[in-house]
Amino acid sequence: MAAEVYIVEDEPELAALVADYARAAGYLPAVFHDGDSALAAIRARPPSLVVLDLMLPGIDGLGLCRAVRAFSEVPIIMVTAKVEEIDRLLGLETGADDYLCKPFSPRELMARIKVVLRRTRTGAPPRPIALDEGARRITIMGQALTLTPSEYQMLAAMARRPGQVFSRAQLLDLARHDSLEVTDRAVDSHIKNLRRKIAALHPGTDPIGSIYGLGYRLDL
Repeated sequence: MAAEVYIVEDEPELAALVADYARAAGYLPAVFHDGDSALAAIRARPPSLVVLDLMLPGIDGLGLCRAVRAFSEVPIIMVTAKVEEIDRLLGLETGADDYLCKPFSPRELMARIKVVLRRTRTGAPPRPIALDEGARRITIMGQALTLTPSEYQMLAAMARRPGQVFSRAQLLDLARHDSLEVTDRAVDSHIKNLRRKIAALHPGTDPIGSIYGLGYRLDL
């Protein structure tokens, strides 16, 4: 059965273009031009995936993402014309599975949809690190980690995007949500503490990789 993809985009021409590409890729697209109608549709019939624009009339993309995450784990790819790093991080913290900046190639979006659906498909093996957004809890092999707010923000961001390299600057922005006095050295200290806590629960496990000159990534 073809996957249903909800496209939430207030630009009619762009929404129609994305829907055409989705249909050609074998998906069943449905288009919504505002957040309120999209939220009602997701509640009534959750799709396989949502492509969500950040700027929408009524409830915006961030508000819609938060509302959906209160009752559903449906995969969400957030699309935004805002290129500032904080906007990307806000989208991920809200529970988006991936993001794409405008202007974008519809072919790239189709590739992103394929990857996210494959990663979140039913029956996929459980991840050793699990993120519970609602409870703000991260577990490893079923055991909960005791984390500071900054440690949670960093590890949660990496858990949402396994394999992606996060620079120290990106992690610094996450840590600053809870403290204004955070430095690059403090980021390294947080990573060291995260590794220690993970190893304490599951000896021999070190899923946080250091990428020389770039930053850190979570390998699951």
